[in-house]
Amino acid sequence: MFLKNSRYAALPTVPVPNPHGTGEVAVVQLRPLPRTTGEPTEVRATDQLDAMAEARHGDATRYWHVADANSEMEAAELTRRPGRVIAVPKN
Repeated sequence: MFLKNSRYAALPTVPVPNPHGTGEVAVVQLRPLPRTTGEPTEVRATDQLDAMAEARHGDATRYWHVADANSEMEAAELTRRPGRVIAVPKN
């Protein structure tokens, strides 16, 4: 269901009632955020998490490592405001 390098790949699914009242659907359990540190990085107007991950790790799909290193609920918010300083993991 998920790519092997997805943050959700190893998480179990659980059945929950379908909100439309027609049976159940499988959802991924919430995962605890890993303790992740990062290098302080100032956001530029053109920054995107996937491009930052590609530049740092050679893998754009690791954008979620940047998201995990910060406490923002919506990952896209991390790069929305130029000048903001966010943590970008080294590895």
